[in-house]
Amino acid sequence: MDETLDETQTLILRANAGDQAAADRLFARYAPALQRWTRGRLPRWARDIADTHDIVQDALLQTFRNLRDFEYRGEGALHAYLREAVMNRIRAELRRRGRRGDREALDPGLEDDGPSPLEMAIGRETLGRYEDALAQLSVEDREAIIARVELGLSHREIAEALGKPSEDAARMAVARALVRLVKEMKT
Repeated sequence: MDETLDETQTLILRANAGDQAAADRLFARYAPALQRWTRGRLPRWARDIADTHDIVQDALLQTFRNLRDFEYRGEGALHAYLREAVMNRIRAELRRRGRRGDREALDPGLEDDGPSPLEMAIGRETLGRYEDALAQLSVEDREAIIARVELGLSHREIAEALGKPSEDAARMAVARALVRLVKEMKT
């Protein structure tokens, strides 16, 4: 077994037993990658809701307080679990604040090489095609897809975020963006 994985399991067990130093080491190990990943997933129109660092820190602190609920299943399991915790925190923050902001382009240059929950669900190759196709779409289409598919926002929330006049207009924008995404993925 890989020493890093063995060490991760040991740190989890120690953190569950109340060892703050172990929790601190887990935090230091996972926070930088999660911050990069979060900046790449949080649309610009939502970035001023809360600082990326604060979102990640809050998600990690809450997760590490409840590590007893986590079942270690091998390489990448904790990272995927933490990513999902961060996505849940982002969704909660977006819903709590009911943010209405100006549309801005996503920064496609911010990427993380680690597997995401989406990647684990659909596979690395398909995710690569998804990411490549997403990059070919307009800013509005990308933001509509990310808001609906990755952030799980409602059509009402998407309408507010993208400046659409109604939920139906947001629904149509997402549907059209998904059709364009599928076409791009086939090429």
